[in-house]
Amino acid sequence: MTGYLYQCELALLELARRSWQDPTVEVRMELLDDIEFLDPDKKPRELLQAKHREAAGPLSETGKDFWRSVASWIDALENLSDPADTTLPILRLVSTQSAPPGTFFQYLSAGPDRDETKALERMERTAADDEGPGTTADDRELFMKLTPARRKQLVRAITVNDAAPLMSDLDPSLAKELGITPSDHAQAALDEIKGWWYGMAIKLLERRNPQRMRASVSAQELMCRRDEVTGRYIGRNLPITETLRHLTQAEIAQYNDRMVVTQMRWIDLPDEEVAMHLRDYHYARAQRSEWLRTFKITPERIDEYEGELHYEWENAFRRRTRRIRDDMSEEQRQTIGQEILDATMDRVADTPLRPGSVTAPWIGTGSVHGLSDQAGSAEADRQLGWHPDYRSRCNGPDETQEQ
Repeated sequence: MTGYLYQCELALLELARRSWQDPTVEVRMELLDDIEFLDPDKKPRELLQAKHREAAGPLSETGKDFWRSVASWIDALENLSDPADTTLPILRLVSTQSAPPGTFFQYLSAGPDRDETKALERMERTAADDEGPGTTADDRELFMKLTPARRKQLVRAITVNDAAPLMSDLDPSLAKELGITPSDHAQAALDEIKGWWYGMAIKLLERRNPQRMRASVSAQELMCRRDEVTGRYIGRNLPITETLRHLTQAEIAQYNDRMVVTQMRWIDLPDEEVAMHLRDYHYARAQRSEWLRTFKITPERIDEYEGELHYEWENAFRRRTRRIRDDMSEEQRQTIGQEILDATMDRVADTPLRPGSVTAPWIGTGSVHGLSDQAGSAEADRQLGWHPDYRSRCNGPDETQEQ
């Protein structure tokens, strides 16, 4: 179990380490190998095998950790590339055990002792030894069945990183690579990022439900989540790049057939107020899209934020609709609807998108209008409205059209 958790956290550590040089790099797990890193074209640039042994003794040249990794790489490369290819992805073994001097592990290291010729000679001699352990016989035989040129090519691609930190020692390395500086909140921030990462890992490992699976996670997404978490503790605000101005009549007209406008018409809102609310809606959509595109915020945080806004609306809606009577006139219902709208706007204006910071009020009010625009949609998780009877009206398309 520790080995599986180690693989998951090692993927996080390696992704964070790469993020400083190449934020576009992406990671996936358990497809071609334990961990894979992809280039911008979605092609594997590195296949990584993670081996965790709490009894961190020496690596064995006949041990199954190495030879099963070799067999896995051979299988993966057969599915990935033509045998004639001259360039292979990096094949890396990360082990908590140490590489004894004079072994092919030492010659396959990334340091000054690397010697691919010596490594190949020792690997071939070990693989061909009939007295080797039966637990790796099939894997060693698979290696020897490769052509000499292919064996040489394979060895050139292999890198062994020995003496890696144990599972219980990963947190300091993770904090360093994530750029989390020592503080009173450092451990809380790290725990929060790891919690998010385990959620991502579950999606990466999902194979049956297309709605729950993810193909990969990018370093940009990780750094965005890190900024969200650390920014919460230091009160860092999201940058505002949109400049508010009144919408033109042509811009307003583009929304006339949208539910966001229909809902405001249901409560008899004056045209000037409709235009004011549409301005918030228009620019909140643009600003949120910019933050998502530039990795200033994650879709997961947007979803959490919308949940908080929906809660504020529900509070205002329930307090004001509890006094609704069957004999109330439409004019009275519209008045209550306007009160619900005003109360919701007041409540959400101070709700920060990034907790611990300050968010421009029109981000919250515009985002709520975005939720009102989804009312009546079967695909929307959160829907809201202003008129006390908005649900029945949304479910009656003929009446909606008439309104």
